[in-house]
Amino acid sequence: MLAFWTAASPLVALVGFPWTFITGNISLLYRIGMWSAITGVRLAGVRVQTIGLEKIEPSKTYIYMSNHVSNLDPPMLLPLIPGRTSVMAKKELFSYPILGKAMSLGALVPVDRGNRDAGIAAVREASTVLRTGISMSIFVEGKRSFDGKLLPFKKGPFYLAIENNVPVVPITIDGTHYVMPKRRFAIKAGTVKIIFHTPIQPKDFGSRDQLMMKVREVINSGLSPEYQEHRLAAAGPENTLPRESHG
Repeated sequence: MLAFWTAASPLVALVGFPWTFITGNISLLYRIGMWSAITGVRLAGVRVQTIGLEKIEPSKTYIYMSNHVSNLDPPMLLPLIPGRTSVMAKKELFSYPILGKAMSLGALVPVDRGNRDAGIAAVREASTVLRTGISMSIFVEGKRSFDGKLLPFKKGPFYLAIENNVPVVPITIDGTHYVMPKRRFAIKAGTVKIIFHTPIQPKDFGSRDQLMMKVREVINSGLSPEYQEHRLAAAGPENTLPRESHG
């Protein structure tokens, strides 16, 4: 995987970056990046089983909220998302001249994870991105889980969804804990299941916490039984959506 990404770097450097900076259009660089990401993962022997993608309308703007257990999650998930998506990235990366400019053109959102006020600013900037019609993809735990089970969720993404009334698509990634767990460099061949659940409308919930509980319940439902939480609080009878079946 790393060998392929290294080999693909000249294509990005010699074609993608110059085209982007000359035209101000990130589309070509975005497509090259997404293709390189998922191709590298597949070459490493990881198969992707996608479920529920037909529930997503490519022309609509969403906030995709996913669990996070492995460094493989971003290069597996982001290429599957219809259209363009933005993500939150470390603020320090924006200080690199070429990379930082490309990230800005791509409407990525800088965030300082150790600064609460900066986190609020990141949510505001993400709101601006959503208003341009670009979706946001967020690993809602804020960091990778060590044991494959859900960590506490960050509240900012749910504030973002409610303030902008943008549908939330819960996503369950199941299997990357096996193929490449946290603090491991080696990759095992295997199958990873990525489930796109039915979009949830924030307006159907009375509070940010109720929305957060529902999203957590849905993401949890797609995990393998050994990683599931079995005692989740309900979001309230008036706000609970039907439980999904994945066959």
